[in-house]
Amino acid sequence: MALLEVRDLRTEFRAARGSVTAVDGVSFTVDAGEMVALVGESGCGKSATAQSIMGLIVPPAGQVTGGQVLFEGRDLLRLRHRELRAVRGKGIAMIFQDPMTSLNPVLTIGRQITETLRAHLGLSRRAARTRAVELLEMVRIPAAESRLGAYPHQLSGGMRQRVMIAMALSCNPRLILADEITTALDVTIQAQILDLLRDLARETATAVLFITHDLGVVAGMAERVNVMYAGQIVERAETVDLFHRPQMPYTWGLLGSVPRLDLVRGGRLRPIAGRPPELTAMPPGCRFAPRCGHARETCADGVPELLLTHQVPDRGQLNRCWGMRPPSEGGWLSNEDRFAVHSSEER
Repeated sequence: MALLEVRDLRTEFRAARGSVTAVDGVSFTVDAGEMVALVGESGCGKSATAQSIMGLIVPPAGQVTGGQVLFEGRDLLRLRHRELRAVRGKGIAMIFQDPMTSLNPVLTIGRQITETLRAHLGLSRRAARTRAVELLEMVRIPAAESRLGAYPHQLSGGMRQRVMIAMALSCNPRLILADEITTALDVTIQAQILDLLRDLARETATAVLFITHDLGVVAGMAERVNVMYAGQIVERAETVDLFHRPQMPYTWGLLGSVPRLDLVRGGRLRPIAGRPPELTAMPPGCRFAPRCGHARETCADGVPELLLTHQVPDRGQLNRCWGMRPPSEGGWLSNEDRFAVHSSEER
């Protein structure tokens, strides 16, 4: 049984022009000790998915309107508020995108870490302080004990993110939701934070749902990847298969936007044309069709399902594209044509 199983999750938000569906039928799994990536452009629903899992979407602004979130067999969407609070931090922890706005600016770092330890583990004040120092040392913060009395604004961005990781690990959770944790960091600190999270996850056997818009940071982090667009998962594959045999034109676009050292010097990045659709006015059929350079009339006939279209031994790769269907199902690109197109785009 998977540690986390999300089934047909739907989340809606109220807007001036009516309600919008930010998460539309999303399903995926995370096994114990596994690192899974959720990738897509800003606004595609990644963070809303994570917040829905944690029970942070509350009326009247938004509401989870369907699906299941099974954590160790229990549906988190059916838990009472008190039961859900017991799961947060101890069972599932979340590292938010911006530590400066996630940490309380008027409380010291030590107070914020020990508060979690005392609430979930029942430690005494002294034991919680000792554990807080151990956690800061674990995330490689120098002079850890002296940092307990510091306020968030007195730390650098990289240090604040390390504190967030320490807080997430404080109660030994079985799953961490890491939401765009490197967005505000320079590339050197970004690499350090990614290495730190990967090493700690392996040492503690903690599963991680790694949320990012950058496929470039996924290659060395995740074992499986879910690509998300306009509220839906449009491709799912093991990481090695996604990078070597991407199936979905949207995934081709994401890969084409990543700087690479193995291409001809002076080559230009190829951004995806156009803009993501307005959630209040989704296009008919495939949601990526208006931006897809390979779209045909059939792409507007209906919304394609997420289906298995390529089989690697012992591994399945799924995508949501009419053109990638077998010819018997109305697809218009064969395997050979598909990879030829992608290879020519790389060149």
